[in-house]
Amino acid sequence: MISPKATNFKYIDRGYTDPIVLIPGWATDYRIFDSLDLKFNYLVPIDFYPFGFEKSLLEVLKEKRIKKVSLLGLSLGGFIAAAFASKYVDLVDEVILIGIRKKYDKAQLRAIKPLIQKNKKAYLYKFYSQCFTDAEEMNWFRTNLLEGYCEEFDIQYLLDTLDSLEDFQITNSMLKGIGKLKIVHGEKDKIAPIEEAIEIKNQVNKAKFIPIKDAGHMPFWGRNFSDNKG
Repeated sequence: MISPKATNFKYIDRGYTDPIVLIPGWATDYRIFDSLDLKFNYLVPIDFYPFGFEKSLLEVLKEKRIKKVSLLGLSLGGFIAAAFASKYVDLVDEVILIGIRKKYDKAQLRAIKPLIQKNKKAYLYKFYSQCFTDAEEMNWFRTNLLEGYCEEFDIQYLLDTLDSLEDFQITNSMLKGIGKLKIVHGEKDKIAPIEEAIEIKNQVNKAKFIPIKDAGHMPFWGRNFSDNKG
């Protein structure tokens, strides 16, 4: 069993009233959201560990006296956001899930591990290239994050976070208690096919579904999904 590690958070005051937690996906960190423009102050995980994330978030909310928070989760982060929101309904205002699936196939996840162990950089290059369909977005990623991610994420961290994906799933009962829910999905997502996200939405009638035309697994460049905030 993987021992939980603390996730450290940074609060970014952007001049708004309400805070949102930005939870990254596998093989990404908080910097993947740099081009995202939401009308919130940001609470971002500087050191992100899926195991123990819940405890770390509860501690920082208490420390900063935050009574209500919104959550945005990308892929793996979507599982974490949904699980937290379903358990702590009174602490959560809005949930935005991006690039989600009900669950990932364990055999497929385990097949990735030897590829990472054999050539981490080659596998990450392939993975990231599958996340984008827009050349401008991929160029931004290549210029700003690609090399850093390939260097900074060590093999054991990547394997451990893959293990966490085996344990997560999104169920209908999990989402039904969430007051405000948006599901954002790229229409050309190769990592998490949009059909599965539509199925999740159809089983939670109050959820707002936002398809992003021609976008892939990270469909949020310069977009604002919080229309309720003005």
